[in-house]
Amino acid sequence: MYTNQIGSVVRGVYARNAALASSVVRPPSRRFSVTSGRKQRRLRTDGAGVCQHVLPGPTSSRSASHSTVDSDEVKRFKALASKWWDEQGEFAALHAMNDLRVPFIRDNLLSVHEGCQPGKPLKGLRILDVGCGGGLLTEPLARLGANVLGIDPVEESIGTARLHSSCDPDLREQLRYCACTLEELSGRQEIGVEEEEEEEGGAGQFDAVVASEVVEHLADLETFAFCCNHMLKPGGSLFITTINKTRLSYLLGIVVAEQILRIVPSGTHDWNKFISPTELERLLESNGFLARSVRGMLYNPMMGRWSWSDSTDINYALHAVKRGDEPRHERAEASGPEQQQQCQVRRTAAAHN
Repeated sequence: MYTNQIGSVVRGVYARNAALASSVVRPPSRRFSVTSGRKQRRLRTDGAGVCQHVLPGPTSSRSASHSTVDSDEVKRFKALASKWWDEQGEFAALHAMNDLRVPFIRDNLLSVHEGCQPGKPLKGLRILDVGCGGGLLTEPLARLGANVLGIDPVEESIGTARLHSSCDPDLREQLRYCACTLEELSGRQEIGVEEEEEEEGGAGQFDAVVASEVVEHLADLETFAFCCNHMLKPGGSLFITTINKTRLSYLLGIVVAEQILRIVPSGTHDWNKFISPTELERLLESNGFLARSVRGMLYNPMMGRWSWSDSTDINYALHAVKRGDEPRHERAEASGPEQQQQCQVRRTAAAHN
């Protein structure tokens, strides 16, 4: 009954008809800024290993514990924990997104890290997947040779991830999961964790941190950015995919995706938590990062496919690096001229992208 109307809306959106977007819907007027009251902060932990931010200066006598976790979001994803690997279900768009985000991460890492092996281009690199859910992105990164730790505060999602990965013996040495928050993991080394626990991950141990479709669900982006910096080696990479904060993103991401086409469950997104590339870059720069690339992403719900776009009005992917020394090349060098040439071709292609 509504097929023609839905088709018109979708065609209008993908033609980037901004006039249609502003006339069809007006997003909530409540303002949200991650930069309000921003100051450079130091990290410390309480006895439970949870990050705390303390305003700098010897006169600061108060500290407030900040958490990246939104309890409402945890409840929502807890209810969906068993559905992560249903490629036709609520997470179908995330399955399809791997066609873009996996090469985006791989190619940018190859552009800054030397040495690669055929079929295992990320071998020797350590990656932290924040908000990994059921492991939809964690597993492909491990199959590229990286040692990957996936973390998520929803224990049920971690259970789903572990169960799925256990079916593939090739992942046993490459992939681990932990039901914890980013700030808890970041705080372990600060409070003196035993060596066997440090193997799960600690400050300055990772070559890359990945947060794909995560920041729009967090309660505290300042804590998120600070802890990401804390976990990375000097020169390490941070990869983020998220949703821009525009009228068009409200129309497409909430009205069309949730209420009309029901691509994702209603209530999955809060427009007030969306963040623009400019605001995200500013947040990261204030926490010791330098943005290297930002690319627009576009999802076609009729085809179930993602494509790169010249516009960041809806979805976008960002790659930033931690300021400091050059990346520490701890990977094995390619063993032969042919492999070295193949690696150089890949790095050149990544640089052009």
